[in-house]
Amino acid sequence: MNKVRPIIITRPQAQAAGLAQQIVARGGEPVIFPLLEILPLSDTVELQATLAQLDSYAMAVFVSPNAIDAAFKYIVQWPQHVAIGIVGEGSRMALGRHGVTAQNAIIFSPPDVTKTDSEGLLQALDLHSLCGKRILIVRGESGRELLADSLRAAGAEVLSLPAYRRRAPLMTAELTAQLQQLLNSENDWIVTSSEALRILMQMVQQLGNAADVAKIQHQNLLVSHARIADTAHALGFTAVTLTGSGDERLLDALQFRL
Repeated sequence: MNKVRPIIITRPQAQAAGLAQQIVARGGEPVIFPLLEILPLSDTVELQATLAQLDSYAMAVFVSPNAIDAAFKYIVQWPQHVAIGIVGEGSRMALGRHGVTAQNAIIFSPPDVTKTDSEGLLQALDLHSLCGKRILIVRGESGRELLADSLRAAGAEVLSLPAYRRRAPLMTAELTAQLQQLLNSENDWIVTSSEALRILMQMVQQLGNAADVAKIQHQNLLVSHARIADTAHALGFTAVTLTGSGDERLLDALQFRL
């Protein structure tokens, strides 16, 4: 009987547990190894004040599940007349955890599951109808400006609202030892962020061994978006599988060895 190949989940801690449970249910061996830490803002005055006026917007766009979880700490009930924009199935699931679904809210998302990004969301929107409307984009402290710029170009009034902070994990002795152990075995790595993938490569490079860089580049990588796949190829990864958005597509793409 073949040994089960470990499946490394690199999502932030809060989003990793649910996927890990699904992997166990399918007979896999998950290892949670977050490549991004999600932290609250040091000052939430603007966030709370803006969300208190949520009903004055025509649409709120959430760039990630983290943006949803951070914002809903201050949202008691979603105003039904405010449409929602999301870019992936993970965000749809996050909305559901807060009681917001297609049954009680208007939700726009990319029509193509392989293009879960700002470009994909823009395809789902009637930009002409948003001219003159107020749009709120809930995001981290930094990120791409394409969506905001495109909406402004269409005549919308756009506010980008930071809701959380991201940072790379600290390279403690424990984390360094875990990374070295993972490099010395064959694994399937689930990566759902280009930023996380770049952090992974930086962490391996900090180990100071060229052989370790070669090891990570030959690990099996599963990514949810074509942009992440492009980043992976640029970083020298040789075994990259593009799965599309959503946990089910990731799970279907995994090869469980029982």
